[in-house]
Order: sequence, then structure tokens, then C-alpha cells
Amino acid sequence: MNAKFIQISGIALTVVYGLFVVWIYWASPKNLADFETKARESVTKAASKASVVTNTYEIDKVKFQEGLVAFRSENFIVARDRFQKSDPEKRDARVQYYIAYTFYRQGWGRFSNDDELFLKGLKQLEEVKRLDSDFKADDPDLRLARPVELENEFREGLRFTASDLNPFKIGRERK
Repeated sequence: MNAKFIQISGIALTVVYGLFVVWIYWASPKNLADFETKARESVTKAASKASVVTNTYEIDKVKFQEGLVAFRSENFIVARDRFQKSDPEKRDARVQYYIAYTFYRQGWGRFSNDDELFLKGLKQLEEVKRLDSDFKADDPDLRLARPVELENEFREGLRFTASDLNPFKIGRERK
């Protein structure tokens, strides 16, 4: 029994060491600090994938709250970054909707809209629809609570019409 345990332990240790060597070649850290960073990233990704497989995946609520604070203070680039970090596996429709909304808020302008940001927002809405086709935001600060409403705003913003030349358009409100 003791010899069998030693053999199994030796095989397990050899496999772990082999995986470590493969990881070193794959990650190719340049120095010790880079090694630590890449190791942390690898462990985080592995843990995230494992939680998806075991159906225990949850968003990082702290990063989500940081994103909400940045969103409400109209710092949309930081908000989008925090939202993306709170849901690295892109599994939460609410987080993905907030990301799309940041594209809308950042791209909206009184005179013209940023087409590139609006296109990114449309692409992000596809992610929301894939996750939850009946999604409705429960945040009262979001005037566009459903993806179809936000999609309509994106599409209207991308279209150039005669009303875009209306000087009274300056007084319009962002939703």
C-alpha cells in the first residue's frame, strides 16, 4: 500500500511539474514581476472558467458597483472598464446592458453622435439579447429600460436625416 501511494504521488508530482513547465513556455514571463502577474491572471481565468462549468458563476459585485458610480458620474470609459471586469465571462445580461448603455451615453451628442461608439453599442446589445431575450433594466436612472428601445436610439443616431440639420435639436435631452 505504501509503495503504491509513493508511485501515485510521484506520477502526480511529475504531471504538475510538467504542466508548470508548459505554462512557463506558454506565458513566457520576462521577469519575476511579470511571472507573478501572468500567474495571477492564469489562476483567475481558470477559476472563472471552473465557476462557469460548475454553474456557480457570479459577477464581481464590487467592480460592478464601481462601474455604477463611474456611470452615474458620467465617466463612461471607466464605467465600461469596471463593468467588463465585473463580468469577464460575459454571462450577466444586466452588466452587458450597462456596457451597451455606456456606448450610448458616451457617443450621444447634441449636434451629432459618434457612429463608431453607436456601432459598438449595437454589437453589445446582441450580447444582451443572446443572454436574455426578455431583459428589462430595473434601474430608474436608465430611461431606455429595454434593449429594443436602446437599439432604436442607436439606429436613429446612425441615420442621417433632414432633422439632423434642425438648429432646435440642440435642446434635445439624452436618455
